Amino acid sequence: MNNTDSKTSITTIILCFLIAVAEGFDLQAPGLAAQGISAAFELNRFQIGWFFSIGLLAMLPAAIVGGRVSDNYGRKRVLVVAVIIFSVSSIITALCESYYGLLAARFMTGIGLGAALPNLIALSSDAVGPSRKGAAVSAMYCGVPIGAVTAALLGVAQLSESWKFLFYVGGVGPLLLVPFIIWLLPKSRVNAASSGKTKPPIKVLFNDSKWKDTLLLWSGFFFTMMVAYILVNWMPSLLIAQGLSSKEMNYVVMIMHMGSAVGTVMIGNILDRAPLWVVPAIVYSGILLALTGLYYSDSMSSILWASFIAGMFTVGGQGVLFALAPLFYPMSIRVTGVSGAISVGRLGAMSGPVIIGQFLAMGGGGTASVMLACAPAIVIAAGSLLYLSKRYYRASEI
Repeated sequence: MNNTDSKTSITTIILCFLIAVAEGFDLQAPGLAAQGISAAFELNRFQIGWFFSIGLLAMLPAAIVGGRVSDNYGRKRVLVVAVIIFSVSSIITALCESYYGLLAARFMTGIGLGAALPNLIALSSDAVGPSRKGAAVSAMYCGVPIGAVTAALLGVAQLSESWKFLFYVGGVGPLLLVPFIIWLLPKSRVNAASSGKTKPPIKVLFNDSKWKDTLLLWSGFFFTMMVAYILVNWMPSLLIAQGLSSKEMNYVVMIMHMGSAVGTVMIGNILDRAPLWVVPAIVYSGILLALTGLYYSDSMSSILWASFIAGMFTVGGQGVLFALAPLFYPMSIRVTGVSGAISVGRLGAMSGPVIIGQFLAMGGGGTASVMLACAPAIVIAAGSLLYLSKRYYRASEI
């Protein structure tokens, strides 16, 4: 790789990383603002569960449509539009005066977030050679937990008593990035994969040789993201119900996402060096350890340690999924393939908070009960990803 290509790759990954920071901030903001929103609009837990999930619901079709449009018309164009949509919608969220207005604004935020992420993954993967794809995607995705940590830090600093402050910051920040995306993101990289019109994507994803891999990948995405978003959305409220103060809760969220950043970088580098099946084994063992720790935690120090491990492997483990997904699809339909997997994952992410909201509304218990309920989902995801990665590893050795 010559100096020009190296600079282009670095520029692409840095821009994608910064957009991922904005995405992570906007994804965490509802969980941190939940108490203030509940008080302002007199909402019960079930209604808050829908506030968490409506944006995730919008991400599902947005990822599929955004991915296909990107393959045909260019990733840069779709990314610019997506960033504008979720930035403006975040600001609108802060201006809403009714519950249904909040739902509509979060739905539109989800449209933008859903269309952006597959393009960030594909751009980061395409920017480097085969031996560094895992590290590149993980470095980009590290921006998501860093964005969430930033949101938690603002909560700890208590710069404003209003829940609206987080949504203003989450909207203005990414809007400032739009000119840099337009000026600095290289067109050649974006448009290189737009030749995937020869076959409908469904035929590629579900042909005789791919259908099993696609279903296994989707299963891993669905259950891993279900648990990750249960933790991101419900842990703040559960910890406050358990007796923690709002400031202590913000510290826990911050530590969890610091673990996410560490885990994303560490696991991404292992992915490029170790046999493929080793990474899912590490990730899902770590997730089960974290859930066990959260189940038994009875002090602030134990909650902090368990939250760090949870972030490291649960949220950080998503970076592994995003690094794995591009490996299974050719460049011509890579965004479409990644978008399909992410969309299924978003379905899990959407359903998890709603199910837990209903569970809690029916008197289903607190933090320990939620952690116990998450364990079967992680076992299913672990089995799917281990089987798939071993198949891929054996095929690459032939």
